[in-house]
Amino acid sequence: MSLLRTLALTVTSAALATVAAAAPASAGVSVPAAQAFAPAAEPTQATVLVTCFGRGLVMPPDFLLACGDGNDRLGGLYWSHWGSDYAVGTGYEEANDCDPYCAAGHFHSFPVKIRLSDPKPWTGDPKLRHFTKLTITYVDTEPSWPHDPVRELWD
Repeated sequence: MSLLRTLALTVTSAALATVAAAAPASAGVSVPAAQAFAPAAEPTQATVLVTCFGRGLVMPPDFLLACGDGNDRLGGLYWSHWGSDYAVGTGYEEANDCDPYCAAGHFHSFPVKIRLSDPKPWTGDPKLRHFTKLTITYVDTEPSWPHDPVRELWD
């Protein structure tokens, strides 16, 4: 999540919490301050997508595919379905052609449809399952260099 988006969500959450805390008081209902500012509960039975950094995410807006060097990522993700067995979304893949080598290569963007599947128990949190397979379908053009549209994901 970008810093700007994180800040926007933090500011929005703080504003909503302030309104929620003030509203009951004006209506004559007492709400303890700790309850008014309690964080939202974490999902307990969600199927997550595990990031390179070991975080389990639900419906992320972007996802790094090349953990070692950052030369391949998914962005602008819109999820039309996120269930316990599979997830479907659209967005773009931004990949480095690494020509003549990765440091001197150029990034190219490709519109994609993605499907996450094959959920398995996640060792990072025994209450959750994580998707272990990613299938990329290129909408228009696909990379001209060797690539694999079906990828096994990490735990």
